[in-house]
Amino acid sequence: MATYESLIKITGSVGDLVFYTLNGKNVVRKKSGFNKTAFKKSPTYEKVRQNSSEFGHCSKVGKTIRLALDPYIKAAEDPLLYQSFAKLMTEIKDLDQISVRGKRNVKNGISLEHGKEMLRRFQFGQIPNVENDFSVTFGLWENNLLVNKNLEGNEIIILTIKVDTEMYSAEKFEETTSLQQQMGGIKFEKHFSDNDLLIYFVVLKNGETILKMGFV
Repeated sequence: MATYESLIKITGSVGDLVFYTLNGKNVVRKKSGFNKTAFKKSPTYEKVRQNSSEFGHCSKVGKTIRLALDPYIKAAEDPLLYQSFAKLMTEIKDLDQISVRGKRNVKNGISLEHGKEMLRRFQFGQIPNVENDFSVTFGLWENNLLVNKNLEGNEIIILTIKVDTEMYSAEKFEETTSLQQQMGGIKFEKHFSDNDLLIYFVVLKNGETILKMGFV
């Protein structure tokens, strides 16, 4: 990009140069070599198209989950959370060994134990996660949240989130219980089909303060 002085004000394209005004100055630059039609159809850009498609998918899934958790993850006060969470979605997507490149998705990655483990290890900002304090066992009619007996706090919130990775939407059901009354295990209902992509999120609070939170 360069500036230029001229008695004639030029706006638009001349050959491979583009003239325009930026912040009150006359600016000229060379046209970009990017060709939208070639990007969509040329075999040269095939891998780029594949990466772009998968990146967009991971970003949308990440945003869908974050919005479902928004009232809680705001407490993390992490301005780069969307980036780190999108990276997590990408790493989970990479576990998909079923789909062809360009079609790999988060749902297939999370269905694997390694994908679930990566989700459980994710930490929201400086708030400790609950990886070593809670775990879930699944029954026919209800689930059970196993609780570390040494925990301090007075309230546990359990979120069951159904994620649609094709429509990029989520439904959730939230349950709150007293920690003191439920030490050892907390039974909570099944609200969605086992065939859905379900994610479980736990928040440990003391009054209005979040002590720990994360996926289980």
